[in-house]
Amino acid sequence: MSSLIAALAGPLPVEVDFSGTVSSAPRYFMGTITHARHEAFDCRTDDGVSLEVVDNVDLAPPVPVGPGDRIAVRGELVVDPGRGPLVHWTHHDPALRHPGGWIDLDGRRYA
Repeated sequence: MSSLIAALAGPLPVEVDFSGTVSSAPRYFMGTITHARHEAFDCRTDDGVSLEVVDNVDLAPPVPVGPGDRIAVRGELVVDPGRGPLVHWTHHDPALRHPGGWIDLDGRRYA
């Protein structure tokens, strides 16, 4: 898989795998489109990219992350003009129409 820097230079959205360090405490909100509960936190990837990870916690368990935690992530990279780069779809798709993603923390996979 290419680096996140290369992925950001190409057409989006794109599926990505990366590892990095959590740089904020998680925030929780209700999705405006899905009306599902979400968890979001900031991450600095090993490629040096700062981005937001957004996880639907109605479909996957919340990830007990904190600043300084090392994580690995698979999901869909997009750029939100108001927020910058973010990775979502970090969970399974119950309808099987989208590739499943995950977040690994301390040897446990949250999907």
